[in-house]
Amino acid sequence: MRLEPQYKDLLDHALEGSGQRATKQREHVYALLLEKRDHPTADEVYARARADMPTISLATVYNCLETLVETKLIRQVNFEREPTRYCPNLTQHAHFYCRESGEIIDIDLSDELVQALMKVLPEGFSAQHIDIAYDGKCNGCHD
Repeated sequence: MRLEPQYKDLLDHALEGSGQRATKQREHVYALLLEKRDHPTADEVYARARADMPTISLATVYNCLETLVETKLIRQVNFEREPTRYCPNLTQHAHFYCRESGEIIDIDLSDELVQALMKVLPEGFSAQHIDIAYDGKCNGCHD
């Protein structure tokens, strides 16, 4: 799996900024997350990574994911009592978690909505990021 040039540049710049370097494993894990944006768990990333890189270890996948999170190239997505999932979508968005299917969907948030949410903060507070998560059933899972 090859990383597209614009994402390779993004990865190289982010890693360089944190004093690290790109490795084949980091590039491979990042490319997997970008290719199929379905919010996989570390175990799912590991299974996918082994298809093209059979010698990669689970520990290496965890380390790659941690590095990608630290460099802000991906985000962790956590739902109560569920394994951590990973999201490469860096735009301002919310997540919808379907309790029936386990699917996680990105929900775009308009700039106007984000600005309105920032305005409800108490005086003197500021936020760099808003994390909104919906929890319920998707259209395909309604009875």
